[in-house]
Amino acid sequence: MLKLASPGSSRASLGTFGIEGEISRWGAWGVLVVIELGLAVGIVAGSDQAALLAAALMTMFAAALLGALRRGRAGAPCACFGSRSTVSWRSVGRNLALAACFAVLPLLPERSLSTDEWLGLGLAASLLLSLCLAVAVVALAREVGMLRLRLGPAAALEIPEEGPELGTRTDLIDRFERGAQSELALAVFTSQGCRVCRALEPAVSSLAGDPAVAVEVFDEVADAEAWRELGIPGSPFAIALGPDGAVLAKGTFNNLAQLESVLATASRRRAGVGAGA
Repeated sequence: MLKLASPGSSRASLGTFGIEGEISRWGAWGVLVVIELGLAVGIVAGSDQAALLAAALMTMFAAALLGALRRGRAGAPCACFGSRSTVSWRSVGRNLALAACFAVLPLLPERSLSTDEWLGLGLAASLLLSLCLAVAVVALAREVGMLRLRLGPAAALEIPEEGPELGTRTDLIDRFERGAQSELALAVFTSQGCRVCRALEPAVSSLAGDPAVAVEVFDEVADAEAWRELGIPGSPFAIALGPDGAVLAKGTFNNLAQLESVLATASRRRAGVGAGA
């Protein structure tokens, strides 16, 4: 439960024992929590095997702490017994004492549990595991949220030297089938050997369903002339055109959000031009 109470510090402390990388720490933390909870339930249920396994686990923890001490990691966080626990000889002794206690449990007189006691124990174990899952989900959601905040909004990579110059008119607009409601034309440049292009085909199709946007896909081989004339640097690449064929936005994209950012930029620039007029 101590590891569940402070999942962030518990995962960070795994670096003391050579476990690097956020994904590796998440996995190791989850495995430790499941093992410790499982052993706790088994010990409460009176399982001798669970007690012996817990003794072995405590001994392994003590050995890991000894290894950290030999590497000069004294005072580093270990989160063995809460977020403030550190690597020390005291922590080693505490783990060895717990290992001894677990080892003698099978030697104590046995007492069989009644049906009601077994049901109560099962209910307690279920509630404990549900709490563990809830805490893990909340912690994961927090980490994902923090990661998204650090990354910020994604946008297509627009480099002035790549593709046609912004503001210039291109005859590519004549190859679009535009409806009465079409305000923008989106040219998507793909190639057969591009895995990202294939993965984004559903996203491109979803944009094609918008009556305000006319979408056409230009293959690197079948439409080689258009690629060459417009100076397309590679795939996937997108160009947003106004009704008159003027290039309003362009850029390399890797997901739907970045592709939509090309349209958003084009709409913003078109509105600016209209306001200026």
